[in-house]
Amino acid sequence: MNKIKSSELILNPDGSVYHLNLKPEHLAKNIIFVGDQNRVPKIAKHFDTIEFETQKREFKTITGTYKGTRITVLSTGIGPDNIDIVMNELDALVNIDLKTRTIKKELTKLNIVRIGTSGSLQDYIPVDSFVLAKFGLGLDGVLHSYVCEDILDAKFEDAFIKHTNWSPRKARPYIVANSSELEAKLESDIIFKGVTATAVGFYGPQGRVLRLPIQDPELNHKIDNFEFNGVKITNLEMETSVIYGLSKLLGHNACSMNCIIANRANGTFSENPKASVEKLIKYTLDKLVS
Repeated sequence: MNKIKSSELILNPDGSVYHLNLKPEHLAKNIIFVGDQNRVPKIAKHFDTIEFETQKREFKTITGTYKGTRITVLSTGIGPDNIDIVMNELDALVNIDLKTRTIKKELTKLNIVRIGTSGSLQDYIPVDSFVLAKFGLGLDGVLHSYVCEDILDAKFEDAFIKHTNWSPRKARPYIVANSSELEAKLESDIIFKGVTATAVGFYGPQGRVLRLPIQDPELNHKIDNFEFNGVKITNLEMETSVIYGLSKLLGHNACSMNCIIANRANGTFSENPKASVEKLIKYTLDKLVS
């Protein structure tokens, strides 16, 4: 069996994975992703017990139990590049024997739920509401570094490229579905569903103009009114598509839940975003363990 070289799977002196600073025993099979490291304890405060806590750079982790279910909360930081690190190292923790550096014969499937904040692109999705992403639309290009064609929807992508007159100088947009298993667990009649678009940056890539002109000033408007098979792009953030793509490729379940704190279609912003995020945290925890 081929051993994975130390330059490819980097471990810390204590045997933990390089960036996350975690060992296999520190990780639960149910994992909640947040972007902000300060949101990790805001979720963990609901736990009945806490067994482990660590932080390296922006990657803060707390593992404990909620209503009898073991859960890990992990901050990924901002952006799709960080998700590439997080997903690969989490998978290594459960599916690679770190001592022999070989892939395990029996693979473990993780349940990964992202709790994030986002801006709505549709006027019918108000601030303080929750959006579950049926699909992740990747505008970031990260997934193209992997063999990924089998999990993508080329017709959906082609329709989006044509509708937006997508620049060939940018990475090809890709579309990935969520885990239907996790969607069934997390949905309810208060949840909006749609496509969550993942941008590679916050300013120009999301249509914000400060001092620099952007390549396509009309792109956000084109995204707003795009529809494919009755599905619209509901919101824009910076992580979901890579979580979905790498989860599918690695054999894990993933679903993204976003609290809408801004509506870019009508220019509104939540009056109490902290309270809305807290409601989404409690909602997601209860659904995850139900």
